[in-house]
Amino acid sequence: MRVGLLTREYPPDVYGGAGVHVEFLARELAELVDLDVHCWGEGRADGVLRHRPWPLLDGANDTLRTFSVDLAMVAGLEGRELVHSHTWYAHLAGHLAKLLYGVPHVMTAHSLEPRRPWKAEQLGGGYALSSWAERTAIEAADAVIAVSGAMRDDLLDCYPALDRSRVHVVHNGIDTALYRPDPGTDVLKRIGVDPARPYVLFVGRITRQKGVPHLLRAVRDIDPAAQVVLCAGAPDTPEIDREFRELFEDLSRVRAGVHWIPSMLPRDEVIQLLTHAAVFACPSVYEPLGIVNLEAMACGTPVVASRVGGIPEVVAHGETGLLVDADDAFESGLATALDTVLADPEGARRMGEAGRARAVGEFGWDAIARRTARLYGELLEQA
Repeated sequence: MRVGLLTREYPPDVYGGAGVHVEFLARELAELVDLDVHCWGEGRADGVLRHRPWPLLDGANDTLRTFSVDLAMVAGLEGRELVHSHTWYAHLAGHLAKLLYGVPHVMTAHSLEPRRPWKAEQLGGGYALSSWAERTAIEAADAVIAVSGAMRDDLLDCYPALDRSRVHVVHNGIDTALYRPDPGTDVLKRIGVDPARPYVLFVGRITRQKGVPHLLRAVRDIDPAAQVVLCAGAPDTPEIDREFRELFEDLSRVRAGVHWIPSMLPRDEVIQLLTHAAVFACPSVYEPLGIVNLEAMACGTPVVASRVGGIPEVVAHGETGLLVDADDAFESGLATALDTVLADPEGARRMGEAGRARAVGEFGWDAIARRTARLYGELLEQA
């Protein structure tokens, strides 16, 4: 079975949950199928073919540049029996390959453009193009994989023309041999975090979706003994970057022990930060599943997260963490939940242990790859 996997992100250029998903899915799929990965970048090696936007489009709208990468991917897919695309950055390539080569197209929905209207401020008119590409690919795909039950509901709500029988739920996963508690503290000391004091940790991009401004306001008045560590970078727009910086500066003036790491840390360093956090905070306003919560749980850390999207399918309220309604009282709810965990270290330890057990028992990448490969086989039998 010759499969082409299409993605924007792929190591070493991974900045979000979709990239993490593709990285580990590809590793496991390579044991089951003849796999070529097409991604952004330059160079070709070991079944990974990288494509860059056309130089003639340098300075053009980012969506047009994305479409040029899609066309390059399609040209490199001849001979593949099936293509599988991830995110709108690659969905058009999957759709065009389906038409050009007459092969099945599987697409995984990690998020949906209609659920992210704030992207219009990032892409301008390109948002209309990205939305068109997503709709076209979704409605024509032979199979659509939703990373959570909530994402399946969103797909059918946003795209009522989509045949529900073609939508399959396959959760995101976690490598629990890689993501596991790290007893070291060298990274904390290098950053300036006091290992003897509890800290609230956020890891994510500075976007409207991830809700970090809500967290910055929520932590102003939590237990003053707690530190706040923000691994936050890659702002979507200058506006959200400016808002984040102003809120960070305000927070730093009213409480001690606030640390911001704007650069992307190596995975092993993030794992150490996750391990020692008293609580991991996920204030997302939109989250189809939230791999980062699985990463925290696998490291034995309790999670306080918003009750949106697929997060409740990962974080068991009262067992592996606490969920907060993303309503008008969201920020005060976050503060209360964080203080609740910080005030009960023994309860937090039990939640962390339960989170690790849940991650190991229910979200292994090997099982996810086998389910995905079975879907490929079913589609090829029908073709």
